[in-house]
Amino acid sequence: GALIAATIADSLAQYGPTARERLRLYFQKQNLTSPPSQIALIGLKEEKILEVYARNGTNDFKRIRSYPILAASGGAGPKLREGDRQVPEGIYGIESLNPNSRFHLSLRVDYPNAFDRGQAAREGRTNPGGDIMIHGSAVSVGCLAMGDEASEDLFVLAADTGLKDITVILAPVDFRDAHKTVPASTKLPPWTAGLYEKLRAELKQFPERQKP
Repeated sequence: GALIAATIADSLAQYGPTARERLRLYFQKQNLTSPPSQIALIGLKEEKILEVYARNGTNDFKRIRSYPILAASGGAGPKLREGDRQVPEGIYGIESLNPNSRFHLSLRVDYPNAFDRGQAAREGRTNPGGDIMIHGSAVSVGCLAMGDEASEDLFVLAADTGLKDITVILAPVDFRDAHKTVPASTKLPPWTAGLYEKLRAELKQFPERQKP
């Protein structure tokens, strides 16, 4: 614990000033102070985008910026087992920060969450996998590779905000767009219908992204 805390502090000393400066303008644009009281990271698999939303107090979430996901393996559909190369789908937290990641800096997503573990138990899947990261570099198996600069921004913002105040929403497509559906050819477990309804409802509280 103490060792990790020291290296997190080192990473913040090294990358904090430039990352905070990069983000400051985006926060200013939305009249938000940084660090905010809460952030939400929305990872959209089909769109290959990770959006950052923030809010102060109980105000509405405002869109700070979006980062391209440079690599994410797999396709639509939840992660079911170790080695299926899928990016999870669901509502998660950030479990920890890893300043010693071999992919620069990383944020560890708390997959499998209680919902994932419950489904796995019901279906007799004993190894749902884990080690899902939002990290630097441009290589990924089941993780979201964001490039090094974006990973610095996200790492510093997460550390400054506090992990307990971060929500991560990972969705196969941007369900805010009524025309977006998961390709019919995708083999989905029956329970994903309920999960997607939940993700659709969750995404409603965030302003839609501007289409390019």
